[in-house]
Parts: sequence; C-alpha cells; structure tokens
Amino acid sequence: MTHPFLDLTPLGADRFAAIEDRVARLLNTGQDVVIMQGEALLPLEGAIRAAAGPGTTALNVITGPYGQTFGDWLRDCGATVIDLAVPFHTAVTAEEIRQAFAEHPAIDFVSLVHAEAATGNTNPVAEVGEVVRAHGALFYLDAVASIGAEPVLPDAWGVDLCVIGAQKAMGGPAGVSAVSVSERAWARMAANPKAPRRSYLSLLDWKERWIDGGRAALLHAPAQLEMLALEACVERIETAGLEAVMARHASAAAATRAGAVALGGGLEPYVYEARDAAPVATTLRAPSELVASELVRRALAADPAVPLAAGGGALAKEMIRVNHYGADATPGAVRASLVALGVALCEQGLPVDMEGALRAAEEAWR
Repeated sequence: MTHPFLDLTPLGADRFAAIEDRVARLLNTGQDVVIMQGEALLPLEGAIRAAAGPGTTALNVITGPYGQTFGDWLRDCGATVIDLAVPFHTAVTAEEIRQAFAEHPAIDFVSLVHAEAATGNTNPVAEVGEVVRAHGALFYLDAVASIGAEPVLPDAWGVDLCVIGAQKAMGGPAGVSAVSVSERAWARMAANPKAPRRSYLSLLDWKERWIDGGRAALLHAPAQLEMLALEACVERIETAGLEAVMARHASAAAATRAGAVALGGGLEPYVYEARDAAPVATTLRAPSELVASELVRRALAADPAVPLAAGGGALAKEMIRVNHYGADATPGAVRASLVALGVALCEQGLPVDMEGALRAAEEAWR
C-alpha cells in the first residue's frame, strides 16, 4: 500500500537550507536563521538557555503568560531577573524600559513577547528596541504569534534572538519553528559554559554542525511533513504578499473589536486601547454576571466551527478570545464569531444588537 504522505523522497540538506532562506526573507533578515524540529517552545527555551547564565542580569517583560514562563527559565539558568509586569489589558512602553535600565544599569538581556495571543495585546518592539540598543543589551523576542499578522523586523529593530512559529498567523504547521540569531547572540552563547550542547535544545549544535559546515549535512532526520508544510505556507504568503496577509489580520481585529462593541450584552474589549490590541486575536471581557468559559461553551454549542476560546487559568472567568488568525482571518469567521456570541448572550437573557454588530464589523473591515 502506498500513501502520498508516506512515500516521499527524503528531504535533503539543500531543500532544508532553501526553506530556511525563504523564512529569512520573510523576516527580511541577514542574520542566521535556524529551523528547529519542534514546536516554538523548543527555540524559545533553547535560546534563553544558550544566551543566559549566572552572570546575566535580565529584564523580563511580562504582558501575558509567556513572559512569566521566560522569567522562570531565566531564573533556572541562574540569571538575575528583574520582572517588569504590565497589566494584561495594555502594552509596555519604551519609557518603562528606559526607567528599568536607569534603575538597574547591569541589565544585559531583555526578553519580550511581541504579540500575546493569550491576552490579546501587542508591544511596540521598534520603540523598545531603540532603548535596548542604546544600552547594549541582548534583545530576545517571541514573535510566534505576530509573524504574518504584523511586521516582524529583527534587523531593523535590533533583535538578537527572534523566535517564530508557523501555527498562528502564518497558517502553517505547529511541528517546526525558527529563530534568527545575530552575531552578538552567537558570541554570547559561545562564551556561556552552561549553554546546551549535544542536546535537542542546543542552538550551538546547529551553528557548529550545520551553519559552520556550509549547511551540507543535517544534524538528524528532519520532520519531513512539517518542513514541507512550512515551505507551503511560506509560499502561500509569498504568493498573496506579506502586506496583504498582514492587512487581512488587521482588518479582522478591527472588525471583531467594532462588532463586539456594537453587539452589546455587556461585552467589552479586554485590551483598553485599540493601538495596544494584537491583530492576531481579539480578547473580550465577559459581562460581570457571567463566566467567560460558560459563555464560550454556549457559543461553541451554537457553532462549533467558530474560533472562540476562553482565557487560560484564572482568565477563564472573565476573558473570551476570538482567534482570528491564519485561515480564520476572514470576514466570515468574524461574522460567525459575533453571531455565536450573540446567541450565547441571548440565552443568558442579555439584550444584543445582532444586526448592528454585523454592520459595524462590515464597516470596520478595511
């Protein structure tokens, strides 16, 4: 028995390197790009453990749950960590970063999440990057959710370690991910005696055995199907045009926000200011008398296909997420989400304006 997914020609080093080059072009970067054979948590953790150690003083910006995780990893590496926690309904500012440097001049590593899909906010990376560069610190960025939904420019922003994943706005696979690495970051890793080596987490293994070897021999058998899916999703973005893909996500966010406000029933944007709201997902605050997870359950019962989820952990009581990314960054997905939420609110006896919500969403689509 044959199967098109099982009887493929093995993915060679040349094809693997070509896919890396296409990802580098997507990031508009001249830095080395390494595609790692696992979900984005692999390079996210690997980059921190490679670049941080007992001599590191890290400013860890927390605007959602991933920032909290990065702080845990940094402490586990032995770094001194200064947490800058920002309310999840807003974004960090360059002035807050500047003040942190003024109070802690030893900071030599800054970790930041670009777009927090879990909380629906996005951070001004270009402005933050200016401050970080002025102080000479290494800049680590989680752009997993933002890539494909908004600009991600590691070189222009002075990002030394930029991690991306394909499973959100890119509309691709979750099983592979990538990280762009500056020369400064490679030097920091090489000088770190605690950087992982001979390990699945090791970026230095990729540097020494793959990049320095002219990308002629892979470290191990690649995740073939996931690599081909990554190549396909990058090709789809190239064909549509990255600007067009980002515009579609921005329109989905604007339409969802406008539609939810017009819908009523007690729904409110969770992120207060539209400028701080991520184009990859819109978060909403449930009416105070209702539990968000129960409202989402009822909405999914009305339409199981809509991209709705409750917030994670304690946020499940108050937060609703509309995950309008990838294939769901469309007018149809936005309309269906608003209708399903309207049905759920009506079942709870709350007044909604369904026609007004759909009209507002249509007018907001750019």
